[in-house]
Amino acid sequence: MSDAITLQVESRLDEGLAALGIGIDGEQRERLLRLVELLHKWNRAYNLTAIRSPEEMVARHLLDSAAVLPFVGEAPLLDVGAGPGLPGLVLAILQPRLAVTLLDSNGKKVRFQRQAVMELGLGNVTPVQARVEAFEPPAGGYAQVISRAFASLADFVTLTDPLLAEGGRWLAMKGPAAAEELSALAAGLIVRERHRLEVPFTAGERQLLIVERTDSNPGRP
Repeated sequence: MSDAITLQVESRLDEGLAALGIGIDGEQRERLLRLVELLHKWNRAYNLTAIRSPEEMVARHLLDSAAVLPFVGEAPLLDVGAGPGLPGLVLAILQPRLAVTLLDSNGKKVRFQRQAVMELGLGNVTPVQARVEAFEPPAGGYAQVISRAFASLADFVTLTDPLLAEGGRWLAMKGPAAAEELSALAAGLIVRERHRLEVPFTAGERQLLIVERTDSNPGRP
């Protein structure tokens, strides 16, 4: 990236994280900027994302991913249909103690994930190339399963149900059409929380739906 673009990207990242109320140290900032640089570089050859501009990558990828940070717990997280590693890579940078598994079936996208993990020195991230149906989770499953653009809410929950730990939560990042998907949720599932996400420099509604099995945390309303 040119110096001019780098300054614009840095400014957008700094302003966006400040608007989200997320504080970072110098190493985290450097890793986030390097992630944008890697995405931009690889995208020209491998078409990892439809977003071409580094400035737009900051808003539509990094800040969009960072917006869910307040709702992500400390337990191991599975990012399903992670593509080039979003939101998992961003969350792993922002929360270094969080163990993140990135799951995707697309070879070129998982190769990018591995390169990013290596170059950014992210010891808390494990990229995996596999179809969801064929993936073997660790014993007990994952306490948190997140998806940014993987499938409809019903399909996301149904496909990943065997991967979710007892008492675990699904975190579905959605746009405005999510309301139409709620009626397709199977019996035995409930949307425990619904959070509107204000993503800086991004138009359009974004929201996070937190889904649980109805037999999970039975004491909760």
